Amino acid sequence: MTTLAQEPPYESHEPSDEPWGGPEGYATHDVTNQPPPLAPYDASDDTALLEGVRREGAGWAEDGLRRLGRRAGSAEAQEWGDLANRHEPVLRTHDRYGNRVDEVEYHPSWHHLMRVAVGEGLAGAPWADDRHGAHVARTAGGLVWGHTEAGHGCPTSMTYAAVPALRAQPELAKVYEPLLTSREYEPGLRTPTDKRGLLAGMGMTEKQGGSDVRTNSTTATATAEPGVYTLRGHKWFTSAPMCDVFLVLAQAAGGLSCFLVPRVLPDGTRNTFRIQRLKDKLGNRSNASSEPEFDGTVAWLVGPEGQGVKTIIEMVNCTRLDCVMASATLMRKTLVEAGHHVRHRTAFGARLVDQPLMRNVLADLALESEAATTLTLRLAGAADRAVRGDEGEAAFRRIATAVGKYWVTKRGPAFTAEALECLGGNGYVEESGMPRHYREAPLLSIWEGSGNVNALDVLRALGRSPAAAHALFGELSLARGADARLDTAADRLRAGLAKASETGARRLVELMALTLQASLLVRHAPPAVADAFCATRLGGDWGHAFGTLPDTADLDGILARALPGED
Repeated sequence: MTTLAQEPPYESHEPSDEPWGGPEGYATHDVTNQPPPLAPYDASDDTALLEGVRREGAGWAEDGLRRLGRRAGSAEAQEWGDLANRHEPVLRTHDRYGNRVDEVEYHPSWHHLMRVAVGEGLAGAPWADDRHGAHVARTAGGLVWGHTEAGHGCPTSMTYAAVPALRAQPELAKVYEPLLTSREYEPGLRTPTDKRGLLAGMGMTEKQGGSDVRTNSTTATATAEPGVYTLRGHKWFTSAPMCDVFLVLAQAAGGLSCFLVPRVLPDGTRNTFRIQRLKDKLGNRSNASSEPEFDGTVAWLVGPEGQGVKTIIEMVNCTRLDCVMASATLMRKTLVEAGHHVRHRTAFGARLVDQPLMRNVLADLALESEAATTLTLRLAGAADRAVRGDEGEAAFRRIATAVGKYWVTKRGPAFTAEALECLGGNGYVEESGMPRHYREAPLLSIWEGSGNVNALDVLRALGRSPAAAHALFGELSLARGADARLDTAADRLRAGLAKASETGARRLVELMALTLQASLLVRHAPPAVADAFCATRLGGDWGHAFGTLPDTADLDGILARALPGED
């Protein structure tokens, strides 16, 4: 009888001369016609990605990007992603003695992923990097390192986004920005200024309002100390609760305001941050999303009272870009998985990759993936140049990021479903990893404003800032005359803006996104890609599902570019 103190009997796993499966007679068949493991592979082996990085001013980062791509595609890093999702975060409200601690425990694989991400500058590092293209390099790193798993991209994204918002309060930025831009990952709750690096989260939404944050009921009461308040209330979705500091919205005397809330106060005591529960989410399982409760919680005002939305909007613009990036990453990852499978799987007498209809499906997915990646890097380039004072790029970024957030994230779920189907039943089982990607896809259209919120935000941007529409059409004009279908779509878009309505907001923003993607591909992609995209997405020579490209599409040219090494 085995007791708790005893180890289970040792089982040998040494190779045996007996047939696979154990003693003779157990092996009923040989395993054939199954693809080998994908890993190791190079996640940066993406022509559209590398061309975009060079074009948007971050060519200097290419060697590091290729190194990171090989690491992302390694068997070790792929296993980290799997384990971090199989062993989900666990909430521990109290320690063994009954003290309230409100901590979340993660599997070691989460920390491995985070350590690489922060060390590679995928959190706040670009804000401390004076090189042109630093923000592009970070986005490209996310497109590559995201091949591991998506959940840990949440705290790195929020940390990146917190810096420009925090600058609204220079005295706070002076203390915390050097730590938020650090490349040191140091988990655990300690006095922030005693750590080598910090992570930031955000707490905006509440039960009664969701995206309608102006209905927030959390209150902020000023103390005798200037700029210091105490908060009382409950937040509905606050991800990565083990971050060191949070940007939070609350109602002060002057209206909705933005505050910095530390988990640990400067004197080393725990701030009141009661984690009531972790969300049981459809996907994004590696990342803890929580409901914290504030009761006398110490907070510092960031920006003026009553200007909370205006202050935190800089954070939202950054995280929306990361939603586009994450969707583009998911598309590329699942395309690579599908391409690998069909190269090594035979059905009905031929490899799947050689069968015309499968090639149509893959080529259609490849068009969508390249368009998403190209737009992501263009948005990153605009962000980089806007930071350096380019007003035209700032105006373009303002509208194009919301457009990209709406459209690219909307395409993600349908894309991942089609890529999964390329694997057939093999893609429907957890071991393939495809179900995890499929569950992840819808999050990105919900986080930082659902489709309606983003579509209406585009209308508001157009109404408030004539420079936004001017910047968008200025971008489209760069491809004028190169493709008649694109010119017609751009004219239709201009006419549509004159009669824009809330009811038709989605339709209008979709057309913006497609014309913008098409203009980028016409200017920067090979004719095979640009022509097929314009013919289908703008010209109407397309069906209602992926795999309905016209017979005139150059499938070979598209696939040779999207899936290097195809034989």
